[in-house]
This record gives sequence, structure tokens and C-alpha cells, in this order.
Amino acid sequence: MSQPTNDQKSFTVDPAYEAVAPDDFGAMIEVDRYGSRSDAFDKIISATHDHFWDPMDTRYIDFSAPFDLDKDYLVDPDQSIELRMAIGDKLDEAQKIKLVNLNTQWSLSSILHGEAGALALSASLCHILKDPGAQEYAANQTREEARHVTGFSNYIKARWGKPVPCGPALRNLLIELVNSPLVWKKIVGMQMMVEGLAMGAFASMYRWGRDPLLVKLMQLTMTDEAFHHKFGKIWADRTVPNVPAAERDQIEDWAWEVFQVLLYNLGSPEQKKHIYDQLGLDWEWVQSAFMEAMTDENIQEDMKEQENIFRVLIKTLLNAGIITDRTAGNYATFVNIKELHAEGDRMVGDDIAEDGIKFLLGINGGKFTSPGATVAAE
Repeated sequence: MSQPTNDQKSFTVDPAYEAVAPDDFGAMIEVDRYGSRSDAFDKIISATHDHFWDPMDTRYIDFSAPFDLDKDYLVDPDQSIELRMAIGDKLDEAQKIKLVNLNTQWSLSSILHGEAGALALSASLCHILKDPGAQEYAANQTREEARHVTGFSNYIKARWGKPVPCGPALRNLLIELVNSPLVWKKIVGMQMMVEGLAMGAFASMYRWGRDPLLVKLMQLTMTDEAFHHKFGKIWADRTVPNVPAAERDQIEDWAWEVFQVLLYNLGSPEQKKHIYDQLGLDWEWVQSAFMEAMTDENIQEDMKEQENIFRVLIKTLLNAGIITDRTAGNYATFVNIKELHAEGDRMVGDDIAEDGIKFLLGINGGKFTSPGATVAAE
């Protein structure tokens, strides 16, 4: 992907997102810094306790719950893209179950790698965000991402023993985001794009999951992710409208590049050779079946689903002002932009997260705070 033409110092940001070099700890102990805390993040910080959960505590989730992977689908097979293609005609019922469940292992492993990336990225923000409020929020998110890593590790261990390796497309993006010194790239890339994909994936698995343990893990994770998404939205609301056109265009163009890479590579057959090998299928034949079936029209049809991960991603970028008339036509190939505009800021996972928070309040006590209410400082 193309590299930015400017650095963080020349990029115009809201004071709440002012950053220093990772090795400039001297700036963090300047006397005036401690008294310059923004109130932009106070609501999502104060809500942290209300959506606390512990993946090692069976009061919240019990990973010992059984499931027969050989006899039952982890998720509704009607949601499998492969089974809607010629691939499904070559498989018997046992092989179809195996395909769907191995694809679920692939998806959950990708999510686990994404959570590990989010953990490292959130920790890196603690080193560079100068505003004490922004820094505290990043520290809270670091803790929450750490429990997601534990939660998904526990689930994958319970069902398969261990995850599969990270695919090249996601791996390269995560490395770029974690190592980037640019605050805007970290926030757009992780808090909006990766989190947007995740919210769609979690909502889809919550809706179509057949393993109660999987469904519960999705809901608990979404109680955190809804707030992480809001942090990115606060950045967008306070930053994007005020940056010079050239800098805003840079963000918009980079987001479009990343979108294309993820759309066409995230779950490509070449990255899942190990699955097709176990089913006696040649991955190149599978890829040809994908190429034949995945027309723009079919992609459009899939993206009509509210939980479609790329639909959620496009809506995230649109609501953040990172899709404008310059690039709207690119995305319009796949979704109805006017329809997304009309839906407003409400995200597909917000209702699921709210139900999850109500469940957690029964264990933790406290007051109910809707993720939708914590948008920006008043």
C-alpha cells in the first residue's frame, strides 16, 4: 500500500489527539501536560466498569461447554459462500459440516490475530498520545483487548486446540498499523476499519451461530467493541472536518486502498489451502469457482445483509466522513450509499452490545450506559 507523503507533525489534528514520538517520554512528564486533559473521552472511560467481563470466570462464560464438531455446524450453513457454489455439489453432509467448521476456525483465528494487533496498537497509543484523557482511554482499551485475546484463545483451544496462522493480507495490515507512527493511520486503520470488520463478523456469528458458547463470546466481546468504535468516531467528528483537503484526501485514498485489499484477499481460497486439502479439493479449482460466482452483482446481494462485514466497514467510513463524493462511486459498486446515509450512526452491533451490558450488570452491578450515548463530549 502507498506510503503517506507527510508525517504526524505536519498532519493537522485535534489537540486531544496530539502525539509525540514513542521514545519521547520527556514530553510525558512535562508539568503542564497533567492539567491539559480533554473531556472528550470521559463518557467512554466511565462506562468501562459497566461492560467488564472476565474470560477466566465461569460466571461470565464457561469454555468447558461441549460441542460435537463432527456432527453439528458451528454456524448456519446457509451463510457459507462455498456451499452456495459448485463446491457444495462435491461434498457430502459430513464434509459440508467439516468445511463450515474449519472456515469458522479460520475466521476466529483471524479475529484472534486482529485482537492481538488491537492490543499492541492500543498499548502503542499509550506511548504517543499526550492528552491524559486519550491516554487513559487507550490504556483501558489495551486491557479490554487483552481479555479478547484470552477469550478467543480459550474458545479456539476448546474447539480445535490451537488457531491457524494469520493470512498474508491481514498480517501485513496489522503490522503496518501497529508499527506506524501516524495517529490517524492507527485510528482509521484499527479503530474504524479493523473494528468495523470485527463488528460485522461478531454480529453475523451472534445471529447465525449454533454453538451457544460462540454466541455468548460474540456478545461479550461486542460490549467492548462498541465503545472502541466510538473512540474512532470521536476522532473523526473532531478531526476530519477540520483538516486541509489534501490531508483528508490522503486518509480517504488510503482507506480505499485498504478496503480493496481486504475485500479481495481476506478470505481468498489461496489463503485457505489447508481447508480444501482436508476435503480433497484443489484450491485452484475452488478459486476458479469463486471467480465465476463472485460477480459484482453477487457481492452487491451479499452486502445487503446488515451484518455483512464489508457493508459494516463501508458504513463506518461513511459515517466518519472518510467516504466523500471523491470516492463514493468506488463503494457504490457494492452498496447503496444513499441507503447507508439514511440509516444514521446506529451500528449493527449496538443492540447486541446493549443486551450484553444488561447481562453484565446482573453480575457487576452499576448503571446502564448505552454505547450509542457515548459519542462525543458535550
